[in-house]
Amino acid sequence: MAISNWSSVTEFIIMGFPNLQDFHVLLFVLLLLIYLFAVFGNVVIFTVIRSDARLHTPMYFFISILSFLEIWYTASTIPKMLSNLLSERKRISFTGCLLQTYFFHSLGATECYLLTAMAYDRYLAICNSLRYSSIMTPKMCSQMAAGCWICGFMCPIIEVILVSKLPFCGPNEIHHIFCDFPPLLSLACTDTSTNVLVDFIVNAFIILVTFLFIMVSYIKIIKAILKIRTAEGRKKAFSTCATHLTVVLLFFGSIIFMYVRLKQSYSLNYDRAFAVIYAVLTPLINPVIYSLRNKEILYAIKRKIRCKAVINSSAQP
Repeated sequence: MAISNWSSVTEFIIMGFPNLQDFHVLLFVLLLLIYLFAVFGNVVIFTVIRSDARLHTPMYFFISILSFLEIWYTASTIPKMLSNLLSERKRISFTGCLLQTYFFHSLGATECYLLTAMAYDRYLAICNSLRYSSIMTPKMCSQMAAGCWICGFMCPIIEVILVSKLPFCGPNEIHHIFCDFPPLLSLACTDTSTNVLVDFIVNAFIILVTFLFIMVSYIKIIKAILKIRTAEGRKKAFSTCATHLTVVLLFFGSIIFMYVRLKQSYSLNYDRAFAVIYAVLTPLINPVIYSLRNKEILYAIKRKIRCKAVINSSAQP
């Protein structure tokens, strides 16, 4: 990744929440607890699904991949946010900033594609149930998951290259909670209209196209569910989709506001607030939704706990 030789700025200062500096210790503890809970919850869901044969179905396969993704998604930003809360020098190198931006957007784009694949899976399961098992084979699921990761990591490359070639001659304060394209573009010492336009096109394609595909899938799913004659059948069909739709609306609702726009930024406080939603809260809420609202995963977790308890009790003399 080439970096312009005439950029005088070699590092940036991430300002974070300057109005809350008096509460930095409290914020550190709160963010640390959220991070640990998010990682622990997603690790539990991933491990339980992969180790329980009852959950080896396409729907749970994609949930496990989503949990695995969320672990790395949070790791791309939160550890640095934690260190900045306790450090007076909230600095990050130019290369480090570009790498954080790249991995954050790559993993975010992968999540967009993965949520789309999950919507397609639910569409086939409900609207084309007779052919579902023949279409969503283990090989097809693996290929779809691999495609999501490959496409996700390819998407931000052109944006990162364009930003790396911009001149940054000062100031170097990033008014955000982590490195990202909009605050970086606001610091460039040249016209960034081309970068803004490219960002808009790339983000609009990734976010709006995937979101539209998901919404069309769910419109067809709802129509199919309403045709089910029994109330119990409708309830069961809705329950399998409700958790996924909740995650979709929370995630896409925040990133659409943040990234599908033809200007560098809006209010700094709004940008920070929405960044907290999609970078911190969504990975935290996902394991809660999938464990508490999904009976199969909840039962699988309880089975694992009982199995561990039996093994421990039998091992004691």
